[in-house]
Amino acid sequence: MPLRIGYVREHFSSPLLQFAKADEGRTITLVECPSGTGQLISRLTKDEIDVAIALTDPLISGIANGSQAYKLVGSFVATPLNWAVVSGKDSKYEKISDLKDTTIGISRIGSGSQTMAYVMGFQQGWPSESMKFQVNNDIRGLINSVNDGTTSAFMWEWFTTKPWLDSGEVRFIGSVPTPWPSWLVAAQPSADAEALKEFLTTLSNYVRAFDSADSRATKNVEFIKSAFGYGEEDIKAWMKTVGYPQDCLEIPKNVIAETLSVLEKAGVVKSPEGGFSVDNFVEPKVVKLT
Repeated sequence: MPLRIGYVREHFSSPLLQFAKADEGRTITLVECPSGTGQLISRLTKDEIDVAIALTDPLISGIANGSQAYKLVGSFVATPLNWAVVSGKDSKYEKISDLKDTTIGISRIGSGSQTMAYVMGFQQGWPSESMKFQVNNDIRGLINSVNDGTTSAFMWEWFTTKPWLDSGEVRFIGSVPTPWPSWLVAAQPSADAEALKEFLTTLSNYVRAFDSADSRATKNVEFIKSAFGYGEEDIKAWMKTVGYPQDCLEIPKNVIAETLSVLEKAGVVKSPEGGFSVDNFVEPKVVKLT
């Protein structure tokens, strides 16, 4: 039975889409989760997917806060994610500091849009307990909320949101890069370890091919333009910022430890007595901690 792979259909997922097209449903089936990592985690919990390719911070904070629904099994994107801070086209907010004590739009509780809002607040010196959120499900709901004034701003990946900036529907008032590599792979504890290793080994081949200098200079731009409709200049600008791991079956220990450290300072997670054990976050039958 093919592994059910939950993912967000964004330019970052290009190597996965290339894998799935060649695979033709033999070993994997893609399950699109347009609302992002909060939806991916929810579907893992409900046994609607076996694997999630999702944002580092919500995956780690979910386990830190007690979730038993999944473990980390691999890496996907090795570079930070640049989150745009997005406000309405006619809103009064001009910079991040203007957002203090306002309501921030998020896609779901526990999503990257929420954890990064806490990180933004931490950087600004705002108490985490004072932050207010409104759930708006997806990018369309988030855009509507900043334009009807029910929220002040929301956070979403820069290049994914840029078409709405270019059309004049929203304004960018700042950006907050993640202090960690942006995407990891998680799986249900019941998922077959050998099938997961086979999936991640093959995914590594597609990731390395996509990440190669030759592909970056030639076919990647055309693939992303065809799959997502982004402009060539935006694609080339994004390609200069993104890097992938050489082996998706490895996670550096410091990625987990340093992410936990920032999330704890931001008030997203609370360290247990004696501190967190990195080993508790991964499935050792699948992934290697480096």
